[in-house]
Amino acid sequence: MDKPIRRITPKKAFLVAYDVIASIIALFVATLIFYADTGIPPDIIERFKTTWFIYLLSSIIVYVLVGFYDHMWAYAESSTYLILVAGVTFQMLLSLIITQLMDQRLPFQIYVIYWFLLLTAVAAIRLVYRLTRPKNKLLGSFWGDGDRDGRRPLIRVMVVGAGMAGSQLITELRRQGTRIPICAIDDNVLKQTYKVNGVPVLGTREDIPRIAEDHNIDEIILAIPSASSKTIRSIITICQQTKCDIKMVPFLSSTIEGRANIGPVRDVNIEDLLGRNPINLDTQGISDRIKGKTVLVTGGGGSIGSELCRQIAAYTPNRILIFDIYENNAYTLQLDLNNMYPFIKTNILIGSVRDRERLEEVFREWRPDLVYHAAAHKHVPLMEDNPIEAVKNNVYGTFNVADIAGKYKTSKFVLISTDKAVNPTNVMGATKRLAEITTLAMDVKYPETTFAAVRFGNVLNSHGSVIPLFKKQIETQRRVTVTHPDIKRYFMTIAEASSLVIQACVFANGGEIFVLDMGQPVKIVDLAADLIRLSGYKPNVDIPIQFIGLRPGEKMEEELFLDEEKIQTDHDDIFILDQVNTSERLETELIQLEKLINCAPVSAELDEHMCSLIGLLHPATD
Repeated sequence: MDKPIRRITPKKAFLVAYDVIASIIALFVATLIFYADTGIPPDIIERFKTTWFIYLLSSIIVYVLVGFYDHMWAYAESSTYLILVAGVTFQMLLSLIITQLMDQRLPFQIYVIYWFLLLTAVAAIRLVYRLTRPKNKLLGSFWGDGDRDGRRPLIRVMVVGAGMAGSQLITELRRQGTRIPICAIDDNVLKQTYKVNGVPVLGTREDIPRIAEDHNIDEIILAIPSASSKTIRSIITICQQTKCDIKMVPFLSSTIEGRANIGPVRDVNIEDLLGRNPINLDTQGISDRIKGKTVLVTGGGGSIGSELCRQIAAYTPNRILIFDIYENNAYTLQLDLNNMYPFIKTNILIGSVRDRERLEEVFREWRPDLVYHAAAHKHVPLMEDNPIEAVKNNVYGTFNVADIAGKYKTSKFVLISTDKAVNPTNVMGATKRLAEITTLAMDVKYPETTFAAVRFGNVLNSHGSVIPLFKKQIETQRRVTVTHPDIKRYFMTIAEASSLVIQACVFANGGEIFVLDMGQPVKIVDLAADLIRLSGYKPNVDIPIQFIGLRPGEKMEEELFLDEEKIQTDHDDIFILDQVNTSERLETELIQLEKLINCAPVSAELDEHMCSLIGLLHPATD
């Protein structure tokens, strides 16, 4: 690999010239000081004339080698200045040795004075630059007060959080050189008498708007990984009163190395405003379940399926089988997995869960140990218009995969379900409830395989979810549409949902439905307003929010449990539901439903039949 070319910027050229001139002047002044009482002898003057270029050349060579010009001295740590001590010492010793060999050496005391004067000179210019650059516009212009190429002004930053993450962030900002940390904020008043890596702590979160204005802050970066989501949301709300860009740094822990570090600075996203705290996973239990196994993920190219594959790969299975009917997403996922986990085998298996023969081929050839069934039609309005297709994919697709998994003695089968399966008022929810019943029935039919389902709510930024829709409306239509001002939904991130699905697989003993702790439901209108603010606009000022009415089959608020389901839990974020026996006539009913679908596309009869099957499909009453 070619080495990067070092640019000679005006600042570097100035420093090189300054250091070279200082090395000559310091020698002359040191000689004057030593002979102050008697005057400089003629032979010393001759030696000076004969050897002055030695000091010049040695200074250039040594200072470049030790890195005098590789550091941003305006932001250097105190320990960085030790480089100056080492460089000046080495340059002085090198000059002394060369002049000794030339028999032109000056008295040793002159070299001691010379070392002190030269070190003072090279350190002083760098300290002056550090102390004056943020404040003196004229000097900043002279030095090239901008990025490393000197083309644009540095971004003035306020750091929220004066703890370990804030300290690491300040160090990293100085190293990068494109942002300059001006001040820090912390709610601990005791910290306000201190500085964090030289940056003063000036106030609490309530002071952010005033301090941002007083110090001409361009950007606010949150570095408080230990804060609760409620606290994060509160601080972001205060920051939005300013004109500053708002960013965050994630905190990345390393269990292998036993240390923790901050991640790259990123924009605040909608997930940061949801009020959800980090989840705790039994990583050892998950690893024991997945390591060295063959794992099949149906719908592996979708939003949930692809994240499941990525998280599963982190637990080093022997092979991941990505089963999907749409090859493009699956292919992209395989490339990502091969890049991140080259030692794990991945196979793309193109096919539909409706195709029983294709599924038989897959199980016969690969014999998967674990199956995560994420393939489904999920869009509520679309399934209202295409109910038969919803049943074919969500019900019979689940029946096919689960039945064949049991036939080939798969260790565990996990269905990805939804909160819309609870007292469903739409076709999609009803088909997912049928899929749950199918899964529970298979646990009775195939005792050698553990069958379970995992139920959760809306997944942020998944394909077809409300967040991408809102973003597109903001960008293209300059408006956001919401069905009702009081409608609420449970939300999780894709990564969080996938993590808990994998965790639930560890807990599954057979016949359970796991419900992920979704926290508190969020008003969709509040979500829309937050997203508008994060896009740099004001809700109902720059971007209007329009209410368009509930869609067919849409509830005002989703539920997580049926009344007859008993709740128990062994995990803070996962509830286990004891199920009533609803599967006695399942296979007979599915055969009747199949006949009905194949006769004619009559939605009314289909709805009626589904009502009689599970007794759960009721029209919305809100």
